[in-house]
Amino acid sequence: MDRATFACSTAFFRDYNSSSQGAFCLPGGHVDFIDKVESFTYSDFFRDYLIPNHPCVFSAKFTEDWGSRRSWVTWDGKPDFDHLLQKFGEAVVPVANCDVKEYNSNPKEQLPFKEYIKYWKEYIKNGYRSSRGCLYLKDWHLSRAFPVQDVYTTPVYFLSDWLNEYWDAVAVDDYRFVYMGPKGSWTPFHADVFRSYSWSANICGRKKWLLYPAGQEEYLKDRHGNLPFDVTAPALQDRSLYPRYHQSQPPVEIVQEAGEIVFIPSGWHHQVYNLEDTISINHNWVNGCNVAIMWCFLQDELAAVQREIKEWKDPMDDWHLQCQLIMKSCTGIDYKEFYNFLKVIAENRISILENGLDDEASAKNTPQAAISTLGMLHAVFDLKRTVKVLTSLSANEDFKKLDLTSLSPSPEALLHHLKAAIDTALL
Repeated sequence: MDRATFACSTAFFRDYNSSSQGAFCLPGGHVDFIDKVESFTYSDFFRDYLIPNHPCVFSAKFTEDWGSRRSWVTWDGKPDFDHLLQKFGEAVVPVANCDVKEYNSNPKEQLPFKEYIKYWKEYIKNGYRSSRGCLYLKDWHLSRAFPVQDVYTTPVYFLSDWLNEYWDAVAVDDYRFVYMGPKGSWTPFHADVFRSYSWSANICGRKKWLLYPAGQEEYLKDRHGNLPFDVTAPALQDRSLYPRYHQSQPPVEIVQEAGEIVFIPSGWHHQVYNLEDTISINHNWVNGCNVAIMWCFLQDELAAVQREIKEWKDPMDDWHLQCQLIMKSCTGIDYKEFYNFLKVIAENRISILENGLDDEASAKNTPQAAISTLGMLHAVFDLKRTVKVLTSLSANEDFKKLDLTSLSPSPEALLHHLKAAIDTALL
């Protein structure tokens, strides 16, 4: 997160000012380890990690009842290739080549799952070498493709998940992923989509994480303002190429064991290595605690697009619309969809506050079920945070230049409804 984003997001967190003062530094690189399920509540997580934006690691006790931990792993802790082939052999999966750099990432291809498992077995047999390179199955939407499989249950700490709530509602996408890769596979330096939170649970294997608190990435940019592909590369020591690297703090390092869950705060850049043959479950998510950071990120992304094509502003009648289209192609969302995102989240909570919880819906995997678990006060908290961001969006000059007649209800009407629902709930 750059200074502008930091300042912008901090303004939205004034009501948590005392906690957020330490949100972007971690003295001594310490990361808390949460051991016991029964003594750690959602309120603890909300207060100590979500609001201050601090990482933590949950012990394997939090995942020991997952179906994937029982059936995807052999007796000696390795991936159970035969079981995985039986369940998912006909699937087609996204696979990245870790040995090739392409636009600061790794190129991907779609492969039959059974072909990837065949490759993985041969890769191990050949001493973790292959003429095809080191291939890593990444960003597989397994939950969407196989919804009835007993794979895992989202821990209560991560239930307030606006990203997946919205994309489930519009039935377009989701941010729930499975990763599988051999020892030596890795993910280059990055921050997560929309500067979201993420959680990552190892089904088997071990990972090494290098984490940089939000803002530290500014010191890691090269002289052209570009972030490194590999934050461990010797080239970063060259001051003529990376003039501010010597000012950066050392990364926070985590070695994640089988069964453990790592919580990655919003806007923290990171690089990840598989130290063994590893399978993990990963979610990205946004909620009331970091939606302001998402909004600030989108403003920065639009400003970057506007700088890139500013020379076309005068001759192009729909320049502002074109900027939105380019931003959406790069980030996956534009300002009007961000409005619809806030609307879906708000209307779900308004409905519950006004009509109560439906017993049948509360028993299923629905927004109602999550709100039922977290409580009605959490719904009010969500609405308060939505009001702040929606107020800022409605006043934004780039948003006001768009054709907003297609938005229903109008931003003004939605804001009025939000505020009335909050006032009624607090009576």
